[in-house]
Amino acid sequence: MQEDNHRYNRIKAVLAENDKTGTWLSEKMDRNIGTVSRWMTNKVQPSVEQLYEIAHHLDVDVKDLLVSSK
Repeated sequence: MQEDNHRYNRIKAVLAENDKTGTWLSEKMDRNIGTVSRWMTNKVQPSVEQLYEIAHHLDVDVKDLLVSSK
């Protein structure tokens, strides 16, 4: 099975820009750090609802969490 190397989200970058960690986000969202880590490495993608929750905790626009398609 071929691995998908596409980047769809910028969660890791936005966390860094806001001096936050994956551990911080996992605690805020009451999620397993492994789940957040997979989001940060683009191995899996959060749901739309989870993206909005992430944006809320980081006080950013949800579109800032996504890689532009253009």
